[in-house]
Amino acid sequence: MSLDNPALLPVLTRIAEALERMAPPPPPAPDFAAAEGFLWHAAEDRLQPVPKIQRIPLALLVGIDHIRDILVENTRRFAEGHSANNVLIWGARGMGKSSLVKAAHAEMVRLGHPLKLIELHREDIESLPALMNRLRVAPFRFILFCDDLSFDAGENAYKSLKAILDGGIEGRPDNVLFYATSNRRHLLPRDMMENERSTAINPNEAVEEKVSLSDRFGLWLGVHKCSQDEYLAMIDAYAEHFGLALPKEQLHHEALEWSTTRGSRAGRVAWQYISDLAGRQGKRIEG
Repeated sequence: MSLDNPALLPVLTRIAEALERMAPPPPPAPDFAAAEGFLWHAAEDRLQPVPKIQRIPLALLVGIDHIRDILVENTRRFAEGHSANNVLIWGARGMGKSSLVKAAHAEMVRLGHPLKLIELHREDIESLPALMNRLRVAPFRFILFCDDLSFDAGENAYKSLKAILDGGIEGRPDNVLFYATSNRRHLLPRDMMENERSTAINPNEAVEEKVSLSDRFGLWLGVHKCSQDEYLAMIDAYAEHFGLALPKEQLHHEALEWSTTRGSRAGRVAWQYISDLAGRQGKRIEG
């Protein structure tokens, strides 16, 4: 059938209309005013509102005061429309790295800044360009938060993140910052870096190419294991805040015994003990 045949146009029109009906509808534009926080579902190209973000009050983050103040100040500058840095919070497990991010965001909301927190999973890093395109035109400012970020041997998703943080033609939108937490300072396992040194033609260049990802974060905030005094200060702060009545000597004895059974003194361990104590006293705490 010739393309000049007038009878061909209705056929092509019907085919185009049928294909349109078969195609999935475009995802609805997110209502960013509906919530303070959102979860990014990359497979569905969807932002899910979070009605209530689970977090600990800023004042209860004891033992990491200096780190807390730096993060809050960086977040405040960004929320007010000033220059600010992407942040990598790295260090010991259970010391409140993710709690710091959520508490800093809560402080901005308390101060009246309509800052939005969007959490994405490490597995969805490669979808960042699509998410950035959605946020670029939105009338809000956003912190993208990835908890426990790290990359293993053979993964190339870190290259997508490098381009988003500091590179590419478009660059990072002015209304977006990226906050990440990790147990690894350079986001890559030490054995992976050592393997590069031993197998690459130019070992230094091979390692530099991979560790340059962490260099894209303007702020590195290291969180280290706490001392016994810092651990007990966390316990005291939690107990006072939640109104848990127990003689201090007994409170400290139980808390230290609890940490011994866990083999660690950390903010997470302190919180777990306080949750247990609250349950024994017939109370419920949230955070």
